Amino acid sequence: MADVVSSFMSIGLSEQKAKETLKNETLSSTLKKAIDLAQGQLGSSAIDKTTGTLLYSMVTRLKDTNRLHFLTKYIISRKITTELQLSAALDFVKSHPQGDVDQCEFETACGVGVVVTPEQIEDAVELIIRKHKDQLSAERYRFNMGILMGEARATLKWADGKIVKNEVDMQVLHLLGPKTEADLEKKSKAVKPKAPEKDVKIEQASAINGDGNIENKSLMEQLRGEALKFHKPGENYKTEGYIVTPNTMNLLKKHLEETGGQVRTRFPPEPNGILHIGHAKAINFNFGFAKANNGICFLRYDDTNPEKEEEKYFTAIKDMVEWLGYEPYAVTHASDNFQLLYNLAVDLIRRGHAYVCHQRGEELKGHNVPSSPWRERPVEESLVLFERMRKGIFAEGEATLRMKMVMEDGKMDPVAYRIKYTPHHRTGDTWCIYPTYDYTHCLCDSIENITHSLCTKEFQARRSSYFWLCNALDVYCPVQWEYGRLNLTYTVVSKRKIIKLVETGVVRDWDDPRLFTLTALRRRGFPPQAINNFCARVGVTVAQTTMEPHLLEACVREVLNDTAPRAMAILEPLKVTIINLPTNAQKELRVPDFPANEERGNHVVPFSKTIFIEQSDFREVMEKGYKRLTPDQSVGLRYAGYVISVQRVIKDDSGRVCELEVTCISSDTAEKPKAFIHWVSEPLLCEVRLYERLFLHKNPEDPAEVPAGFLSDINPNSLTVIESALVDRSVGKAKVFDKFQFERVGYFSVDADSTPEKLVFNRTVTLKEDPGKI
Repeated sequence: MADVVSSFMSIGLSEQKAKETLKNETLSSTLKKAIDLAQGQLGSSAIDKTTGTLLYSMVTRLKDTNRLHFLTKYIISRKITTELQLSAALDFVKSHPQGDVDQCEFETACGVGVVVTPEQIEDAVELIIRKHKDQLSAERYRFNMGILMGEARATLKWADGKIVKNEVDMQVLHLLGPKTEADLEKKSKAVKPKAPEKDVKIEQASAINGDGNIENKSLMEQLRGEALKFHKPGENYKTEGYIVTPNTMNLLKKHLEETGGQVRTRFPPEPNGILHIGHAKAINFNFGFAKANNGICFLRYDDTNPEKEEEKYFTAIKDMVEWLGYEPYAVTHASDNFQLLYNLAVDLIRRGHAYVCHQRGEELKGHNVPSSPWRERPVEESLVLFERMRKGIFAEGEATLRMKMVMEDGKMDPVAYRIKYTPHHRTGDTWCIYPTYDYTHCLCDSIENITHSLCTKEFQARRSSYFWLCNALDVYCPVQWEYGRLNLTYTVVSKRKIIKLVETGVVRDWDDPRLFTLTALRRRGFPPQAINNFCARVGVTVAQTTMEPHLLEACVREVLNDTAPRAMAILEPLKVTIINLPTNAQKELRVPDFPANEERGNHVVPFSKTIFIEQSDFREVMEKGYKRLTPDQSVGLRYAGYVISVQRVIKDDSGRVCELEVTCISSDTAEKPKAFIHWVSEPLLCEVRLYERLFLHKNPEDPAEVPAGFLSDINPNSLTVIESALVDRSVGKAKVFDKFQFERVGYFSVDADSTPEKLVFNRTVTLKEDPGKI
């Protein structure tokens, strides 16, 4: 086993990843065959990490293992070198399941041997820009740049997507010049009217329109009433499916007397995990609907399962609600009502609607479960047995209290109470029986006089039981309304699966910035306003919504562009000495925090004889289309007022460029350079963490996409740590969660791992969406 793990690690897998792969017998067997085949072709040469990553990706996605030898040969011989080619290869063999593969047809389909030069990319992009020049000039940066990228990728199918994007960006900048203040103004978008949906409980308000554009309608506007068909407080009886009993109107009258006709909602999470992006919609919906209608919203912990509840979850949930900008009217707990709930359960038995049952848990699972042999047990007998359950006379699983009703999904006689000899977080050892969600939820809503019980669509099957229980006990009955859940691709939000990711070391904890828990998004630097805006743009929908992460990231950029002050940082430093400046030459430059609006403040950066630039901003050999520094091409230094020219390239013993000696002249007298680059002088050393998607596939939990399970789908490049980045001194006093735009690099947030000696920055998002992302 150790040999196999070592073999897997030899292609670039981490030890943890190798061990996880080994647990999947089919996957590990196929991967071992691929490695053996590869080593047979390479001989004594090692498999490099890029090739190893392709092999692993091929094995996880290959259905027909008869093609394993064929595809491995192409990867090892470097005829297939990119994920794009590999995807084309897998599609080809999938569509040609029989017989030998036509090698010429295969290589044409996969772009084998196709080399796209920088000159070809430049020429192709130039033609596309020329085609759209008039519209680009008229619309400037409001033009849909996706059109340019789409045409470029269609023309340059096998070119590196990042290089294509860089070329498009450079040529657009060359044509239009830098963005003006007018370019940065938000463009208002007209709301398109939508036809009402039929047979839904909530009408869909504006969200993502048919063209993929985002409508600008606030959540408050959507929730204020015009987008919803909710009942008014006290008019519960007008709701479809609501059961009117002889006492209903009296109960509603008393409810109105106690609430004054106020809208009341609640957000009822289980305190057994950290909230995720889906909960953000629930928080916005519950708190937002109450706020939009001058009502109140409770934060109520559904703490009826003591085995899984911890203090850290109670605290984190409240923190996240407040972080999103909402203040609960009151913080309550289901456990506040344990005695009252018990009394109501006794009343339910007395009314003939519940009984004590001795069927085991495994006997109650699934559908079409046979009726309990104790269903017609006499009321007095159930009362005695229920009291014995409360006193701890039965063992766990030996008895339950069940309700005499059939739920909409066919589940018969759901459990109301079960025995658990586990101390409760708040009540200690007072209770050894605990109520279930099906019993507790609607009664707590009734106790708190909730007017609108808002919940996700999967609880629609419990609506009838919700009404039934309140009416069976003759208590005030709120109305349950369902809305669609919010899901994201390229992630998992299941508590059980996140715990698995933490336990296996794939992520550090619940707040690892690669996750989509709310604590993780906060740590990564996502502003709460951006998350709320995203929820508003998703819209108030009844259907389950699955969104792409880049739509959330677009909301983040929109907020940070207005709120994150600019600074300069260098991720991969290259030392530059300006030889025509005196050794003691030093001045301080005032740099605007927001270049588009210099009235919002500025900061000071030093400028001296020694500066540092990005390694990627210098090339020793000039290439067509390259606009930055070369021995034959000058560049401007942003904000410095200088243009620099290379005089000498200094290399270390390995031949790597380690320093440049340059001369500078004033920008006022120099010829206008093709580009201005950022730089730092007398900088602070910092650590930078760059994040990509945690999973390779859109739906890592889908067996059709990832047969080996979500743990086999981890992106090996989801985290890159740069320990020796440089940042200008203006950020030296930054606090945890402070946010900056590092010019030309991205948006960054200060991480909690920072120390007084060294700041740590998380990249929140790149400056623009990267079409080359996995």
